[in-house]
Amino acid sequence: MGALKTVAVVGATGYTGQELIRLLLQHERINLAKVVSQSSHGKPLSQVYPNLARHTDLVCSDATIEELAEQVDLIFLALPHGHAASKVTSDILRKCKIIDLSADFRLKQKTDYVEWYHMDHANPALLHEAIYGLPELHRKSIAKSNLVANPGCYATCSILSLAPLLKADLIDTASIVIDAKSGASGAGRSTSLGMHFDEVDENFKAYSVASHRHTPEIEQELSSFTQNPLKVSFTPHLVPMNRGILVSAYANLKETRPDVRPLASEVFDVYRRFYQDEYFVRLFDNAEADYLFPETRWVKGSNFCDIGLTVDKRTNRVIVIGALDNLIKGAAGQAIQNMNLMFDWAETMALKQPSLFPG
Repeated sequence: MGALKTVAVVGATGYTGQELIRLLLQHERINLAKVVSQSSHGKPLSQVYPNLARHTDLVCSDATIEELAEQVDLIFLALPHGHAASKVTSDILRKCKIIDLSADFRLKQKTDYVEWYHMDHANPALLHEAIYGLPELHRKSIAKSNLVANPGCYATCSILSLAPLLKADLIDTASIVIDAKSGASGAGRSTSLGMHFDEVDENFKAYSVASHRHTPEIEQELSSFTQNPLKVSFTPHLVPMNRGILVSAYANLKETRPDVRPLASEVFDVYRRFYQDEYFVRLFDNAEADYLFPETRWVKGSNFCDIGLTVDKRTNRVIVIGALDNLIKGAAGQAIQNMNLMFDWAETMALKQPSLFPG
């Protein structure tokens, strides 16, 4: 089987860090050597997360990235936005691989960080070295990279939901509208007034309207399928559930021939061809399934992105529904998928768990 690879998780006690650890402990090729948490330094990880008791004896440390780079083959950075940009250097990347789960290396233009994150990027020279870690689009580049920028959860679901339409040139790019919903864990474990139980429970709200930070990711990646940079209308919503992303994407269909528009079955065939070799994308064929469209309960706890679609003949609009678990395919699971590619392992290793149901 070969030697184990040694990895570390920085930001181990956040929701994403915990999910990374839970999945890594099931990986047969990994030695999880270090877990880093400034807030829980010195505490056994199983005290912070009792669900990990008897699975690991690791104690949270306060090791620096420089120290870890001398000890491990790969570091997962599950830190708030803005931290990784100042910590990852070319010298560190010569010593170990990095998968960053924040937004610090997702965007190629440093000016986008000023506009969307209100920060000057601390290491813009690395922006074009980093590979956007969406395996379904960038598998070969990820496999050769030492720095992978793990995509955002909304962005992953939105991009996978729309990419086949754009590659096939089926839609008017100016007409794209993305309506997205997320569970509360998408905001992370740190507390804020808007995430208190009394604020979230029995409520449903839009937030960051026309200003959400995943917008430039979505536009950047989908623009690779178009001649000109595209812009989308993206509106996220918070729903009172723990985890899950549901995206409803809308776009006007082009006419493929005079007075002839694509049928739903023809559009579905475009998706079938695009994702025919993708294990982690499941298509809902509403001509064959009991469930016509994806639901968050069918992806909870799994690394799958489910996609379904239809064509509204009355409005000449295609409607695509995508669903994923924001903490797995939208974060930790996708990070491990990327790690598997970087070490030339089976992409599905430690990620074949079905969803939890009921959950």
